[in-house]
Amino acid sequence: MFGSSIYLRGRDAFTGGSPQAVYEELWQRGRKSRLRTRAILTALTLLSCSALVNVAFGVVAALLVAAGDTYFHWRGYNASSVWRRGLRGDERMGRLLRHTLERRGHRVLHARVVPGHGELDQLVIGQGGLWLLRNEAWHPETEIGAHGGQLFVDGRTKSAMVRELVESAATAGALIAERAQIEVKVVPVLVVHGGKLRKAPFRADGITFAPPLKTVRWILRNPVADYSEDDVETIARAAVHALPIGGRTMTAA
Repeated sequence: MFGSSIYLRGRDAFTGGSPQAVYEELWQRGRKSRLRTRAILTALTLLSCSALVNVAFGVVAALLVAAGDTYFHWRGYNASSVWRRGLRGDERMGRLLRHTLERRGHRVLHARVVPGHGELDQLVIGQGGLWLLRNEAWHPETEIGAHGGQLFVDGRTKSAMVRELVESAATAGALIAERAQIEVKVVPVLVVHGGKLRKAPFRADGITFAPPLKTVRWILRNPVADYSEDDVETIARAAVHALPIGGRTMTAA
């Protein structure tokens, strides 16, 4: 399209007036204020610590304060990177799984189709069980939590989304079990990129919610089965045949 950038993919996140564009503009506008506040905090720390202890201690303390303030703001900005680029986080999660769970012997299938339910992001298969992962990215200020066992995002329920994920996991489990001739239960997990999670991981509507790294830790610490290595291989092969390719498959089974 004429007038569009040749460096950015055509996504709504890069159009003027989008939430991402507004967030980026506000972040840039606040740069001077952040630098001013950091300078004041650093100077106050230098003066007070130098007077109370000595100059060397004051310099070290001031540098630590400046580094801490920089990291605090960078961490918040970096956490929103997936959402700011108009993505859902499936590619980032795929890379994380490749460097964590796959190195521990788990099998991971990407972009497979659950018949009747559409495409899943990742299916993790290990000796501790099976997990169906869906990735979602939200605005950094979005409140995400559970009340009365239900998911609420900025005070609103997400019934359709959670129902579809639960049903996809159930269907995938039934199809894989039928082909593998092994009892299989697929656990649905929603990987949260960005937003404000009041507690993580947490369960709501039969689904576990957690940021990427905590999702990996939760899978390792919460096995739901006890499969042998041969079982894992059999289940992985069954999953390959039961769930057709809906996109690129990053891990061969």
